[in-house]
Amino acid sequence: MSDYKIKSRIWIEVGNNVLVGEGRVRLLKEIEAQGSLSKAAKNIGMSYKKAWTLVDAVNKSAKEAVVTTSVGGQKGGGTVITPYGKGLIEAFERINKKCWEFLDQEFETLNGI
Repeated sequence: MSDYKIKSRIWIEVGNNVLVGEGRVRLLKEIEAQGSLSKAAKNIGMSYKKAWTLVDAVNKSAKEAVVTTSVGGQKGGGTVITPYGKGLIEAFERINKKCWEFLDQEFETLNGI
């Protein structure tokens, strides 16, 4: 008998545009940790251009800004996740966790077949 596996990925869309999914949330969390889009992109092995494109897409699709950037200054500027963005990350992670808990429970029904 083969070992069964359930595979699932969820994401949140607005219209026909992806707002957030696992990859975008991972990038946003790394931006929060690093305070820099370029450092975050480098740490997760993504090009700066791709990271910027994803962040721009999230900001354009969301009700409010998820990420804000500042340039220059004594501290050299940076990128921060807004309170709305933090709430969006938390909501996605909660939904994702509950989805996996449900799938794990339902997976048990395969054992009885």
